[in-house]
Amino acid sequence: MKDIIIIGAGVIGCAIARELSRYNLKILLLEKLDDVSLGSSKANSGIVHGAYSAKYGTLKGEMCKKGNSMYEQLDKELNFGFRKTGSLTLAFNEEQMEELKKLLDNGIKQGEEGLRILSREEILSIEPNIGPEVLAGLHSQSVGVCSPYEATIALAENAILNGVELKLNSEVISIKKENDYFEVETSKEKYKGKKVINCAGVYSDIIAGLIGNDSFSVKPRKGQYILLGKDQGDLVNTVVFQAPTKMGKGVLVVKTFHGNCMIGPDAIDIEDREDKDTSIDELEKMIETARKSIPSFNIKRSLTTFSGIRACSDKGDFIIEESSVKGFINVAGIESPGLTSAPAIAQRVSEILIDSGLKLDINENFNPFRKGIIIKKDEDFSGKIDHEDDSLNIICRCEKVTKKEILDSFSRGIDFNTTDGVKRRTRAGMGDCQGHFCRPRVKNIISLLKEINMEEVKVRSEKEGKTNRVPINDIRKIDK
Repeated sequence: MKDIIIIGAGVIGCAIARELSRYNLKILLLEKLDDVSLGSSKANSGIVHGAYSAKYGTLKGEMCKKGNSMYEQLDKELNFGFRKTGSLTLAFNEEQMEELKKLLDNGIKQGEEGLRILSREEILSIEPNIGPEVLAGLHSQSVGVCSPYEATIALAENAILNGVELKLNSEVISIKKENDYFEVETSKEKYKGKKVINCAGVYSDIIAGLIGNDSFSVKPRKGQYILLGKDQGDLVNTVVFQAPTKMGKGVLVVKTFHGNCMIGPDAIDIEDREDKDTSIDELEKMIETARKSIPSFNIKRSLTTFSGIRACSDKGDFIIEESSVKGFINVAGIESPGLTSAPAIAQRVSEILIDSGLKLDINENFNPFRKGIIIKKDEDFSGKIDHEDDSLNIICRCEKVTKKEILDSFSRGIDFNTTDGVKRRTRAGMGDCQGHFCRPRVKNIISLLKEINMEEVKVRSEKEGKTNRVPINDIRKIDK
């Protein structure tokens, strides 16, 4: 019998698992795919948003403000990579100027300090490559960037270190309430738990429906991105937004935590919850929009396109509550700023569990720390391809990823077996050649570790489905 069964190993589920591992509880984390962070958590902007961006008086607003304040300490403990950059939200006309004033007023209500609307001249001192049509911008000092999938993996690894049991390839197909416990049936086996926490993202309404709870519905919304080379990263110093619309925060331009330039996302309401295709027509529109903010990025330096699905609920706010079925907790509709809010949401869930009658005794052996996998290389790094020392043996020459780092990524308690799993943990395959050089070498390492043939090693799980991405050469042909 488990005390807690968590459904969904995205950033929210993993944050909750890690938070609850502070207590003497038997916790099971279920994920239907073959790794953590394979939904929205791996395909988003990686922005830690300021409190101004979520409406005052909403649960989003409360969680965003609290979550933002927790990220620096969280990164000190888990070493996933976080950098405070600040942000600018741009206005190109008088109507958008009014939107900036609304954001400023909202930020003041939220208690965010240091918010200020800057003139074009002031913006140029921060962002010299800003577009000629920019009139003004709202400056926030509290915004930062992180690697969202590395943050999710770090939370999961630390949860496992502190006793959480993770079951991958375990799709939930049935949930029954039996007196004072739940029976959760997966595609592999059945489990019993006193409490169930639904963190199934875009499928959270379907999971709630298994227990007869139909109090909300989720509408999937797709956002597409383009990732450019690191030589384009220095074009932008902050996170550069445009004035938001009813569809979201709009197209941004950002230097990612690891130094690439990234543009996106757009916002397209879709029916298929698995539709992660990218579209040349929509990407062209996105490029045109992004150029209003930072005109000079070189689209010929595009490396890849990708998309993520946001779980937009019909409630218009986060849903974090015990459902009508006692002991079944919904954590649903967690769209942006969900990544920012994750550590605060985890604490809120622990409070709900206490209110529901669960006793939380402190785990005296809880270890909040997790050592990072990626080792930063300086100018004196003497690694080379086929070096006899694993710590100097370069497997990925673009990102200078060593064999030691790749081996380390498999020693953290998560039983993954794809080259994309290695890429998310070590950046092997993230560089300019996008894995053409290192992927066979990574496959060889996996085949030896897992004792399988190289032909059996997959780039990504078949359960993720096939994604039709626009060929990168088609993106590079788009004129400035």
